[in-house]
Amino acid sequence: MEAPVLPSLYPQHVVIGVGDMAVSNNTEAVMSTYALGSCIGLVGYDPLVKVGGILHLMLPDSNVSPSKAAAQPAMFADTGLPQFFRQLASFKTRATRLQLFVAGGANVILGHDPFRIGERNMRATLEFLARNGYVVKQAQVGGSVNRTLHLELATGSVRIKTPTAEETISLA
Repeated sequence: MEAPVLPSLYPQHVVIGVGDMAVSNNTEAVMSTYALGSCIGLVGYDPLVKVGGILHLMLPDSNVSPSKAAAQPAMFADTGLPQFFRQLASFKTRATRLQLFVAGGANVILGHDPFRIGERNMRATLEFLARNGYVVKQAQVGGSVNRTLHLELATGSVRIKTPTAEETISLA
């Protein structure tokens, strides 16, 4: 019996922070983003070329801070979404093969949220996707719980964790 190679023992773990994104074709990698509350986590995966990524956007519209959007476009839906799809395309993904999963957009503030950030993030994301012909395979949006996402690039599996549950879906 042959000994396992190190990359299979220790997969690369890529953490995507708030207002950030990552795209990769490294099938040894697992991508994660944590505690999506009102933020949106968009997972894209092309099963043919085994390329995937996660975008963790924070706000719907970059007009509130154009300088921040220039420095960190993934923070906003209107600047981060186009950049995310350009990054995926740079790895030879095809829009027609992309499998998309959307999570977040929750109202995690106790009581009334006058800003409705989660709802506005969700609307901005879904409108962008529809306007550009992208089809969402699955979504877990809204509600009042935070979600953590883990994408395995080798398989296209997405593990969704909430404070009370865990579920795995396939984007392959």
